[in-house]
Amino acid sequence: MAKNGNGNDPAAGRRAPAGAAVLREDKTEAIRAAVFEELAAVGFARMSIEGIARRAGVGKTAVYRRWRSKLHLVLDVVSAVAAAGLPTPDTGSLRGDVRMLLEVAARALRHPMASQIIPDLLAEAARSPELATALRAALHDSQEGVAAAVVASAVARGELPQNVDTRLALDLLTGPLYWRLLVVRDELPKGYLDALAGSVAAALGAE
Repeated sequence: MAKNGNGNDPAAGRRAPAGAAVLREDKTEAIRAAVFEELAAVGFARMSIEGIARRAGVGKTAVYRRWRSKLHLVLDVVSAVAAAGLPTPDTGSLRGDVRMLLEVAARALRHPMASQIIPDLLAEAARSPELATALRAALHDSQEGVAAAVVASAVARGELPQNVDTRLALDLLTGPLYWRLLVVRDELPKGYLDALAGSVAAALGAE
């Protein structure tokens, strides 16, 4: 085998490491993006590893090397969304914090992909306990932490009483938007988020 002037093999630095195949991050991200696109296009029930691989521009083996089934692939993607979480606002007032959270949530729910994927996955979760658990983490538990932080800040400022129900706060924050944007599928009229922020703060007992 040819060596360079130092007596070293120039190909040595290019050898793949022994053991498991190296999983390229760019391919992994392409597959994750393809999952969202495929879910929006055909739904969970009709989604296939073949379709995901084709959309991602990779072979089926690249997908199976990372996830053993489409359920585990979706669980991983949903869990990643949950881990990202929502930013915790700090505007200095309960109404301001609520208004910011509503704006972020409305923007996410208005996204064409989200408006198709979320209802489909919620329907599928009724048949899959694993998916139901992952969705709970993505759509409830992570957001409950943000709601709790907003309530705690408002209590510390004296805007809310000590006995505020954090789960009620989350219901009031997310329920109206989910109903309006994903169930009724109606546009939000001008001033709606401002009015809703005021109503949520008042319902929680803001002083």
